Amino acid sequence: MATANKNLSQYEKGTIPNGADFRIGIVVSEWNDDITSPLMNGAIEALRENGVKKKNIIVKNVPGTFELPLGCQFLLEADEDMDGVIAIGCVIQGETKHFDFVCQGATQGIMAVTMEYNTPVSFCVLTDNTKQQSIDRSGGKHGNKGIECAVSLLKMIGLQEELD
Repeated sequence: MATANKNLSQYEKGTIPNGADFRIGIVVSEWNDDITSPLMNGAIEALRENGVKKKNIIVKNVPGTFELPLGCQFLLEADEDMDGVIAIGCVIQGETKHFDFVCQGATQGIMAVTMEYNTPVSFCVLTDNTKQQSIDRSGGKHGNKGIECAVSLLKMIGLQEELD
């Protein structure tokens, strides 16, 4: 496994655009909130460390991961000043194909919102086989994907601003 014994949440702060003027949305799934809450906290921490003002971080909840795309769309429609959104969810493999449908719908939906609104939407959805894998990626031995997705979002906003 590529992530074995690696903390992937370490990054070089000097490579991240300063977010002082950015307005960031975070849409968080309430399902598996023992995983999504630490992901959200990691994302907020990384945004704040890179200059995003607390008042410019807007957090909204949705019931589950499948609802993330529409939640992101609602947020982008409600706030035209939004520079980017982080979609946070967690789907853990079960005994049925429900996992596949939720993961596929969330992935395609988030990409569709990104392209339709021409706004970066960072995909912070854990799709793990076990709860332990999710724990390991939400502040455990592999770091916190919330941090990684916040960094990715800041870089994409910076790229968009550079090219505009």
